[in-house]
Amino acid sequence: MSTQILFIRHGETDWNRIKRIQGHIDIPLATSGLEQAQRLARRLADEAQQGGRLDAIYSSDLQRAQQTAQPVADVLGLPLHLREGLRERSYGAFQGYDRDEIAERYPDEYDRWQTRDPGFAPPEGESMRAFYHRVMDAIEPIVAAHPGGRIACVAHGGVLDCVYRFARDLSLEVPRDYALLNTSVNVVEFDGGKATVKSWADVSHLDAPSEDDTLRKIVKPGL
Repeated sequence: MSTQILFIRHGETDWNRIKRIQGHIDIPLATSGLEQAQRLARRLADEAQQGGRLDAIYSSDLQRAQQTAQPVADVLGLPLHLREGLRERSYGAFQGYDRDEIAERYPDEYDRWQTRDPGFAPPEGESMRAFYHRVMDAIEPIVAAHPGGRIACVAHGGVLDCVYRFARDLSLEVPRDYALLNTSVNVVEFDGGKATVKSWADVSHLDAPSEDDTLRKIVKPGL
């Protein structure tokens, strides 16, 4: 019996705007992010009135995710279940800096990071491989608890990245060419240990473009 999960990235923070790595640092939403969360809540309330129920709402325990999820929980009258396993990747010593600052402060580690080695962990941080397994281990019991259900998980860009890679069977070394947008709704269906992306990066509920603060746009010849 399949389980449908709406994976939602948290709303915009001030650090998203300046491309500063947050990781486990508990940054709150910016004013724009709080407004995005309210628009998300209105969208999901409208869907519920039209039969698109949600059976449960889960969230990372970091406040930027909680602040995004709580308006949804309030408008639907559902409890908010916090899961530490849905946190963003821990970037250790890289946290609090942008890419240029990291390259200056930790040149050797930065070069290793850019190779996309899944086993590389920033000083005091988490490797991509460890992060991926931590996220999928956190999602597995959530799926098991809601057979045939439709639920929401509010988390982080890195968490959504792990889910997309799992569903599309992409290796951790493959560069990302798909969006991870603030307050986006990303629908994935789980069935029999496998996952299928039903829709991705839907921000139709927002009144302004939502940014992907880490995606490096690839310009194709002729475009």
